[in-house]
Amino acid sequence: MADQALHGRRLPVRAAALETLLPRIEAVAIPAIGLIGGFAIFAVFLLSQGKSPVEFATLVWKAGYSSAFSLQNTFSRVAPLLFAALCVALPARLGLVVIGGEGAIVLGGLGAGVAGVALAGLPSVMGFAGMVIAAMGLAGLWMGLVGVMRVKRGVNETIASLLMAYIAIALFNHFVETVFRDPASLNKPSTAPLPDGLRVGDMPVITTHWGLIVGICACIACWVLIERTKLGFAARLAGDSARAAKVQGLPVDRLIIGFMALGGALAGLAGLFEVAAVHGSANASLIAGYGYTGILVSFLARHNPLAIIPVAILLGGIEASSGLIQRRMDLPDATNLVLQGMIFVAILFSETLTGRLKLLQPGTWGRT
Repeated sequence: MADQALHGRRLPVRAAALETLLPRIEAVAIPAIGLIGGFAIFAVFLLSQGKSPVEFATLVWKAGYSSAFSLQNTFSRVAPLLFAALCVALPARLGLVVIGGEGAIVLGGLGAGVAGVALAGLPSVMGFAGMVIAAMGLAGLWMGLVGVMRVKRGVNETIASLLMAYIAIALFNHFVETVFRDPASLNKPSTAPLPDGLRVGDMPVITTHWGLIVGICACIACWVLIERTKLGFAARLAGDSARAAKVQGLPVDRLIIGFMALGGALAGLAGLFEVAAVHGSANASLIAGYGYTGILVSFLARHNPLAIIPVAILLGGIEASSGLIQRRMDLPDATNLVLQGMIFVAILFSETLTGRLKLLQPGTWGRT
């Protein structure tokens, strides 16, 4: 009898402990369903083209993860994806959908490239600090303007951020090809090359630039900001109900502008590292689509800054494999974009499952 009573007490305790994990399990299960669904749709697409999904997956593994060289190739793409995804994830906690991170990236790169040349005579530490301020300040101001339009004029932030991205790219091309163009750059207009003292080198163990570590640290810091600070708690309340948050006296308008500007500033760091560690100057290579892939990374991670890290590694490896897939499978370079689009659509559909998976609903495991 005593054993039965003890066993009876253990069951509710275990059930209660399991039910506390159900929201976290659901948060992982739903994007996983979307990811698998996207890959399944893409497999059907490949079969319709007479191509093998197994060969595609093998080439992605080989080009993205199988060796030190492939990991280097992947990690070089992960760094900008981390910053681009944070540009989407931070405003998303306030219920905002921002898709214009590409504009913040190119403006951050332009600011870093111009500032680096202008500050070439200063000590390297001061010069690089000036580049950081220019990149984050210009990109943060640009995305902050989207927040101002949302707050002051009620302009939809999704449309505004996308249009502002197009304007940013146009301004970038204009200034790189005219005012800040290096006369020595002939076929590919660019700003003057950065001095060696302002270039970012590779890490000692992983042959990848330091932007990767900075991006990971930024994700951790943003998670702490959102989940462990009063400011993050206020942002989450505003995201649940802006009207209720205003009734409670929270500065919702300032939170919107501030989180938009912070997300843009972080995207500007992606442009900074692309200039200082990869290209050596600001040129058209900065317009690489990282801002748009960052949207998928953030949605797949459900706007969780910590989850952004593994998702960015996954999509970075897929992007790193595009050249090998093009050569071996005779597929166009846009094939990876097709895959990303299918995953994104599947993720959007998978969100409709929230609260509908019976095994993951409260009370399911506590029933006798």
